[in-house]
Amino acid sequence: MADTITGMSLEFAYRFRQKAPRQGLRDLDRVVLTAAVASDDGDMIPVGTTGTVVSVHEGGSSYVVEFSEPVGALATVEPREIKRIGLAPR
Repeated sequence: MADTITGMSLEFAYRFRQKAPRQGLRDLDRVVLTAAVASDDGDMIPVGTTGTVVSVHEGGSSYVVEFSEPVGALATVEPREIKRIGLAPR
C-alpha cells in the first residue's frame, strides 16, 4: 500500500491531476513581470513592469501581455515570467 494515496493509486492520482482544470491567468488579468522580456517588436521590457493579459495560449503555456511602456508594447511571455496582481473584471 506504499504506492497508494488514500486508496487511490499514484498513477490514477497523476492522471486525474492532469485532467483537472488549471486555475491559470485569464484574459484581462493584470500582471507584473518577474523577469525582463523582449517585446514582439524587440524592445526590452524591465522587471516590475505591469501589463494586461490579452491572449492565453494553449491553456496557459504562454500569454500575450500588453504593456503601457513602451507604449502599447506586446510580448509573448511564459508563466514563470509573470505574476498576477489583479483579476479580470467579472
